[in-house]
Amino acid sequence: MAIEARNLAQLPDDIDFTVGASLPISGLTAWQGLFHHGRLRAGQSVIAHGAAGAVGSMVTQLAQEAGAHVIGTGRAADRKKAIEFGANEFVDLDNETLEDVGKVDLVFDLIGGDIGKRSSGLVRAGGTIVSIVGPLETQPADALVIDFVVEADRAQLTEIVERVRDGRLRTNIGTVAPLNDAISTFNSTERRSGKTVINVRPSEQPAKADVTKDMVSIGN
Repeated sequence: MAIEARNLAQLPDDIDFTVGASLPISGLTAWQGLFHHGRLRAGQSVIAHGAAGAVGSMVTQLAQEAGAHVIGTGRAADRKKAIEFGANEFVDLDNETLEDVGKVDLVFDLIGGDIGKRSSGLVRAGGTIVSIVGPLETQPADALVIDFVVEADRAQLTEIVERVRDGRLRTNIGTVAPLNDAISTFNSTERRSGKTVINVRPSEQPAKADVTKDMVSIGN
């Protein structure tokens, strides 16, 4: 299979394949939403909808590192994980009132639907709503709304990998399944926490330390 060089970044020897596979889409989505589209700066406040998920946990950690105050949202069962990944506050969307958080500078919407509609009232004038789940039905009067699709970026992916290597960033891996179970894994109605990774390596393939030129594909 041919892959464009711009879609690849070196996978260091001290990062295993499962972690490497979990990084590209989740990491780049969070990075581009926060810094390219959201223009996040230190001292700003961020709502991360779905903060305990694969992308949401990346959003939370990167925003924290940038010096932002992060308010995570999700279900009650997600509170502990969201706080562990660095959220300063957490809103249980089933039992607490989202609007009680007040106005923020940036909303990163990974949920959409009714939560997306309500998010339009949470952004202060001059703020931004970033979404990967489609355009907002309710547009805020004085804020920027950006609906985007993640793009390949080798330099950004390299930055993300370096943060994993030095401990500034942790991946949120949920289910790891063999290739034979890929269809049933992705078609499951069970709610899964974290990034789902499909292992396509045959058992006889050499361990990571024996492979000299492994790459992380941004298409993973």
